[in-house]
Amino acid sequence: MLPSNYPVDPELITIKRLFTTPLASIQYPDAATLNAQLKAVITRRMAHDLRGAQRSNEGGWQSANDFQKWDDASCVALVTFATAFATQLTAVHSEQYGLTEPAFEWKLNAWANVNQAGHSNSLHGHPGAFWLGVYWVDAGGREDDPAVGGDLEFIDPRGMVASTYNPALRMRVEDCLTAGFSSTYAATSGTFVMFPSWLMHSVQRFEGARPRVSIAFNFGA
Repeated sequence: MLPSNYPVDPELITIKRLFTTPLASIQYPDAATLNAQLKAVITRRMAHDLRGAQRSNEGGWQSANDFQKWDDASCVALVTFATAFATQLTAVHSEQYGLTEPAFEWKLNAWANVNQAGHSNSLHGHPGAFWLGVYWVDAGGREDDPAVGGDLEFIDPRGMVASTYNPALRMRVEDCLTAGFSSTYAATSGTFVMFPSWLMHSVQRFEGARPRVSIAFNFGA
């Protein structure tokens, strides 16, 4: 007769995490120099276009989505870096060759964002693109004071899978503790993040004393 009290050894459990959603990040080399130049360029653009564009921003200023065409060495450097970043994260699949390195030219557009205290960005996605990138020129002091806010917030694309049953339950699996809930990522000056453009996201209310400046990129093929 088999015993009824076999212990479950967690070391023997095999877990395969399906449908992973990547959030990639990288620090720009010599970001301080680049960011000083980008701030100057963006400040000049704001002075000539006080109204700016309106997308997801609740307050704040956004440029037209032509940052990739701005004629300044700092802009060219960031666009080149962003393009290389997207390419490193991408593979092309075909029946004949399987997975191969991308050999196409990305279709991209990008724009600058400037949020002052009290500003935020509502929940949204970026249809028509494959990757969405965000580079923080200035996180507005978030590195030193979490109360400054302005964090990116991501909504689980699978929906409220856990909280609809019992909000107290969590999946005790690496990278799955927030399944069914939202996750946040703190802004850091000089950091570039990349994630799928369909991943719904928002920017939490910012309360910094100096502007929060970022540049968003859409990458499509």
